[in-house]
Amino acid sequence: MRNLLSSAAVSIHRDGSRRRLLIPTAQFILLVFHRSYKAPRQPTPPAPPKPPKPPQKPQTFTFHDATWDDPYSWMSKLSDAVARRHMDVLMEQEEKYTEAVMSGTEKLQSKLQTEMASRMQFDLSTPPVRWGPWLYYRRVEEGKQYSVLCRRLASLNEEFISNKSPFSGFDFTSGKRIEQKLVDYNQEAERFGGYAYEELSEVSPDHKFLAYTMYDKDNDYFKLCVRNLNSGALCSKPQADRVCNLAWAKGGRALLYVVTDQHKKPCRLYYSVIGSTDEDVLLLDEPQENVHMTIRHTKDFRFVSVNVFSMTSSKVFLINAADPLSGMTLVWECGAPVHCIVEHHRGYLYLFTDAAKEGRLVDHYYLLHSPVDASSGPRVWENVFHDDQDLIIEDVDFCDTHMVLIVREGWNYKLCALPLPLSSRKSGAVYLKELNPAFLPLPIYVSQISPGTNYDFYSSSMRFTISSPVMPDAVVDYDLSNGKWNIVQQQNMLHERTRILYGTSSSASSTGIFSDSLNSSSSHGVKSEDDIWNDLSEFYACERHFVSSHNEVMVPLTVVYSRMIENTKRNPGLLHGHGAYGELLDKRWRSELKSLLDRGWVLAYADVRGGGGQGKAWHHAGRSTKKLNSVKDYISCAKFLIEKEIVGEDKLAGWGSSAGGLLVAAAINHQPDLFRAAVLKARSLILCIDIHLCFFSVFIWLHIPVWFQVPFLDATSTLLYPIIPLTAADYEEFGYPGDKDDFHAIREYSPYDNIQNDAVYPAVLITSSYNTRFGVWEAAKWATRVRQQTIYDPNRPVLLHFSADIVEENRYMQCKEAALETAFLLKMMDS
Repeated sequence: MRNLLSSAAVSIHRDGSRRRLLIPTAQFILLVFHRSYKAPRQPTPPAPPKPPKPPQKPQTFTFHDATWDDPYSWMSKLSDAVARRHMDVLMEQEEKYTEAVMSGTEKLQSKLQTEMASRMQFDLSTPPVRWGPWLYYRRVEEGKQYSVLCRRLASLNEEFISNKSPFSGFDFTSGKRIEQKLVDYNQEAERFGGYAYEELSEVSPDHKFLAYTMYDKDNDYFKLCVRNLNSGALCSKPQADRVCNLAWAKGGRALLYVVTDQHKKPCRLYYSVIGSTDEDVLLLDEPQENVHMTIRHTKDFRFVSVNVFSMTSSKVFLINAADPLSGMTLVWECGAPVHCIVEHHRGYLYLFTDAAKEGRLVDHYYLLHSPVDASSGPRVWENVFHDDQDLIIEDVDFCDTHMVLIVREGWNYKLCALPLPLSSRKSGAVYLKELNPAFLPLPIYVSQISPGTNYDFYSSSMRFTISSPVMPDAVVDYDLSNGKWNIVQQQNMLHERTRILYGTSSSASSTGIFSDSLNSSSSHGVKSEDDIWNDLSEFYACERHFVSSHNEVMVPLTVVYSRMIENTKRNPGLLHGHGAYGELLDKRWRSELKSLLDRGWVLAYADVRGGGGQGKAWHHAGRSTKKLNSVKDYISCAKFLIEKEIVGEDKLAGWGSSAGGLLVAAAINHQPDLFRAAVLKARSLILCIDIHLCFFSVFIWLHIPVWFQVPFLDATSTLLYPIIPLTAADYEEFGYPGDKDDFHAIREYSPYDNIQNDAVYPAVLITSSYNTRFGVWEAAKWATRVRQQTIYDPNRPVLLHFSADIVEENRYMQCKEAALETAFLLKMMDS
């Protein structure tokens, strides 16, 4: 070392002389070691998390002329204890995998959850609904998870001056307590294992009792409860399990209810007298496997209608509500499963249906009427209106003085009122326009009009919810007697507040007078200088396109984006789709999606065939053997968004809820390179009843038990070997595997059976509740097979997220889940 230092510290000058360099010894040593030192290698980044690999247990199936293997069929064997244990382990592994993939987004999720929570109305009360002398409403107490059902006398409400804090329940002028608590669902949660999940809720017409059903999670059924509203106590009778329908009779002194069998098929109708010790009377029993029933009372409580339907027939019976034991009268029969609802008005029955006319299929609903006291012989039903392709009736509601119709011109919705009785009743059917209906004011870009409960049959005021892609839902009361209308509830997103009408002293109401002529209500709606609708079109643009699809069919595509964000032609986008059961695609403004809009995302809604909004033919063109039309429509809309540079290439995500999960998954199978990510959601009944928390249940008269709508990711097995019971409507929608043509169509569109080999799939997040009603095994099977057959890309994971909670009844969980889904999209899109 000494020699090295001595020689190294010598330099040679130009003249050849050798001179010692004046370098400090310590520095020189460092210099020498620096040249010889090799830096250690950077630590290898951790390997990306690997997805679970459940065991394969191949099983061969043969049906018709097809044979196939399913290595994961064991996942759906709920009766096999070993399979159940394996599924429990798999679900735990899936949750850990999702957490590992989403690690690093905790701050983002927290920020998103805070954003979304700030837009939720935690002190919200529903707008009071007047029925007789009472105002009914639900409210949420501070710090509580579930709502409280309350009422107050309408005569005292005008003195109630606290519009800002309606939940206080006091008249501050006199100090008198004017609120009556009927049901505290926080206490109900204690009775039902921590959950307060209500399906049905019916106040008796004498306002003395409340009949409602609560979900018993341990037994997986709904339990009937009847509460005395004067004392607040639960009645000892009737008590029943597996209840799916309710209707009051005898002015509130008796109750009719329908129970399901162990497979959740509505099969028996019972009659019970409140307070009686007698056994409940069985009025109707339908043990046949494919026969279902539903009941409802007419709005004047004069009759209870009983709909009995199967794959080959539909029947409507009428029960005299004053004497339910007097028997059932058949008033309507049809040789096919159809939608029909019966109302009564001053001695006439009205039937709203889409049944075939004279053996010919019809494309839209129509209205019939017939005298209640019809002469002996077959009942004769007459048309109320002539068919009019320019003004199509979508829905109808009644009060004692008026009939209100939801109509459609093309894809534009309108609301009109007619006085009753109709002047044309004795002269036969007329065109609706000839009666000069009064068209009610609507905002811009109406996507849906939903009737309220409107329980007070003798009130001239009727409530509707108006929905739009660029406007928070508006709950509107239309007074049909004087033409006045009020917005009684609507969230104001600009001021992060909600306006609710609680009495004449409220300054938040928006009023107007509606017109009597068709021309005065344009398709663009009504917008005053004060912007009374609180619409957000100044900040968010809404456009409608028509996309050429398979068979040269034009598919409506609605596009929403922020006007504040520049279109860089690289904007990420989210394409929604559903396309099943003839149901309208949900295009309502959703406050949680504002977080995407404000980050430059484009929201698009594809009204594909199989859905609603364009008649029965549009629905039939996308169901059963034609189900692939829905998929092709969705793909066409996705390509349109990219080709028109509305959404950037490799920046498109899909979104499918319930049956929309099948649509999006099938589209991914056809063109996986078209999508960068996707979210598939399972939805349950509560979301489909009434998003505005109305205190009564809205009667779902479509023959579809909504809780059976799950993402049919394994359509072949679900339809061929159903674990969750299916209805005639389910088989009509997705195909009956007993029919050979239907079976091959199912095999062709089923997402689980058509996963491409060695392809790169988009990132996918599937969310649901871990409950047998939602068929989680389908999601687990599809995700496992996608991972197995496609090219594994850790940047495009397939994730499962199953909550043990019933998310739809927990506002905190709703917000948390929405934040997770949004964070997933942002992470996968690197935006």
